[in-house]
Amino acid sequence: MRCLLQRVSQGAVSVDGEVIGETGPGLVVLACAMQGDTQTNVQAMAKKLTALRIFKDENGRMNRSLLDTGGGVLVISQFTLAADTKSGNRPGFSAAAPPEESERLYELLCATLSDMGITVGKGRFGADMQVSLVNDGPVTIWLEK
Repeated sequence: MRCLLQRVSQGAVSVDGEVIGETGPGLVVLACAMQGDTQTNVQAMAKKLTALRIFKDENGRMNRSLLDTGGGVLVISQFTLAADTKSGNRPGFSAAAPPEESERLYELLCATLSDMGITVGKGRFGADMQVSLVNDGPVTIWLEK
């Protein structure tokens, strides 16, 4: 599983002009299920997302996790994270898991984070979405599990 996460002060996702998911301080996570990913990959990613110490402590140092801060997360499915741009000018996406499996793993990631006590906002799988966020820092991190 690949995720691009951004520490945010706020984030929201809209479909057809309607906000369908949002978060306050926390993370916006763009998530892509890759060929061969399993429940184990999803669980490892959820654990890493919640434990990664990228939030400021009382001294302004990145020393606190999402679990420490009580922050929320907005998770957006993003198959384009699987882009292969090694040749030509048109990216290939064959490394992404098939749509049905991707949706299952995306929903599992959201449910796992929720089960860990995180408030989860979600996008709509396969929809044309507009994502807005205020990147805090900025802090943007690429993760693979």
